[in-house]
Amino acid sequence: MSSYEEKYQKRRLRNSYITSVISITLVLFLLGIQGVILIHAHKLSRYVLENIIVTAVLSDNATEADITRLQRQLEFTPAVKNNVFISKDEAARLLTEELGEDFVAFIGHNPLSASIEIRLRAEYANPESIANLADQLLEINEIQEVFYQTNLVQLISDNVRRISFILLSISAVILFIAIALINNTIRLAVYSKRLLIKSMQLVGATQGFIRKPFIRRGIWQGIIGAFLSSVMLGVLVYYLQYYAPEIVSIQDISWFLMLFGGIFLVAIIFTWISSYLAVRRFLKMKNDLVHY
Repeated sequence: MSSYEEKYQKRRLRNSYITSVISITLVLFLLGIQGVILIHAHKLSRYVLENIIVTAVLSDNATEADITRLQRQLEFTPAVKNNVFISKDEAARLLTEELGEDFVAFIGHNPLSASIEIRLRAEYANPESIANLADQLLEINEIQEVFYQTNLVQLISDNVRRISFILLSISAVILFIAIALINNTIRLAVYSKRLLIKSMQLVGATQGFIRKPFIRRGIWQGIIGAFLSSVMLGVLVYYLQYYAPEIVSIQDISWFLMLFGGIFLVAIIFTWISSYLAVRRFLKMKNDLVHY
């Protein structure tokens, strides 16, 4: 009978351990999916912002040397990501393609001016920064006009800010839920050992001695859960990259390495805290309340 009970207790302990690891894995996997969404939302917002074009129209008396000097000056401007020179002939060709007919032949001359198309870094792609850049460009003699779509810039800036706030709010809620679920999982695992904790305390074991194996076990559960969730997340991202490359891109692997590192960090920190608090709760509990 004692052998049967011993096997039963070992099986129960093993099942409890596996259940805890599975629970932590699924919670961290959910957290990882939200991280992937945030990464791609960030990359998408940067792509949209960095494709806002500011056009600097050049005066007719600007020489090739002036244009080269101006482009070099723009390259060293912090707000500018890149710039492209558009000659009069190139501008005419682009407009002809857009209109579908040769307007130069119809008018008899090319009324367009040469220009430089400027794309900004995402950090500077907002109405205030663009307006400041436009004022600085207008102070240059070779530039006669600067224009950009003011309403579009404002609309994009507002939408990016609004979407970022919504995603961060959702992420905060999911993180809170993940922490709560990990905490409850660890507490249930420790709860099953509450009698052992009290028995060790009654025979004179110190709190640190009692607490250490539970914390070690909780951290290992977190590490295993983080590893399994990272593998699941990696497989998910790989298949999405293969079957839906327009949705997920893993060109910048550093973001995903940071995400996996964050998953391990969250798992270790919160399993350690949860294990510590759960054991501390039963250590402080009165003996007559342990059986309830």
